[in-house]
Formats: sequence, structure tokens, C-alpha cells
Amino acid sequence: MIANAVMASEAIALAQNEEDLLEAAVRDHSRLVYRIAYSVLREHTDAEDATQETFLRVLRYGKKLARIDDPKAWLARIAWRVAVRRRQIVRASASTEQTGVELRSGGTGADQVLLEQERGALLDRLIAALPEQLRDPLVLSTLEEISPREVAVMLGISEAAVRSRAFRARQILKDKLMEKIGPRK
Repeated sequence: MIANAVMASEAIALAQNEEDLLEAAVRDHSRLVYRIAYSVLREHTDAEDATQETFLRVLRYGKKLARIDDPKAWLARIAWRVAVRRRQIVRASASTEQTGVELRSGGTGADQVLLEQERGALLDRLIAALPEQLRDPLVLSTLEEISPREVAVMLGISEAAVRSRAFRARQILKDKLMEKIGPRK
């Protein structure tokens, strides 16, 4: 009877410790997880859903959390995988639906807003056209400002490869932009 009580109290303590670890992970890394998801999905609601799904997966495998050496990198890898998977689902559903374009009003004129949208869309298309091995390091390190060391861990490549691939991606984008819009005057 005493052995059962001791085992039960140890199980409760272990469960509480796992909850504390999960709570700390959410508190410390939710912003990073959201930024990674948003960098892949480019949609606020989809990024929020991916963030929740990431932490649900962590909850499901919470016992592992105590044994992880670098929880930040571990969470970043999970977030990246969840977001990429969600992006595939979103693209598949978007191809079957038609979406409308919403014009935003603000302090700038409609022609300036349209020009900025066109430039942004062009840059998005050029980034999307990059090979995945160049695009992922560029998006994570440059756009999301994640350190090359963390990107290397997330993608399973060396830190030097992250820097090299991001540099090559920027060079390709620069050349393509020069072809599309010409040199500045």
C-alpha cells in the first residue's frame, strides 16, 4: 500500500514537472514558433494554427522535453515541419477555391499601394521560385532573423552551408530583380 502511494506521488510529481517544462517552453518560445510558422505560411491565422499544432505535438511528446538539450532548436524544427505541412494543405485547398483581392486604404495613393503590392508579389514569386535548399536558409536567416546556428540545426546542415546558401539565394534574387525591373536611375 505504501509502495503504491509512493509511486502515485512520484507520478504526480513527474506530471507536474512535465507541465512546468511545457509551460516554460510555451512562455519562452511561442514567439519564435509563431515567427517560423508565419515565415512559411505568410498568413496570420494559419501561423497561429501552426503554432498551436506545434505545442500540441510537444504536449503529446512531453516526456521527451526533459531530455532535450536545446529545446529552442527542437521546437524550431517541429514548428518548421508543421508549417511546411500546413503550407502544402493550404496550397492544395487554395487551388480549388477562388480568392478575392482586398484593397487597403491609407495615407498613400492607390497607385503607390498597387506598385508596392506588385513589388512584394514579384519578390514573393522570386523567393518561391528558388530551389528549396536555397529558399529555406534565406527565409529563416534573413527574413526571420534566426541565427545561422539555429537554422543549421533546424535544417540539418552546417552553419557554413546556411550562410553560403543564403548568400547564393540573395545573389540569384538580385540578378532576377535586375532583369525584371532594370537598374535604378
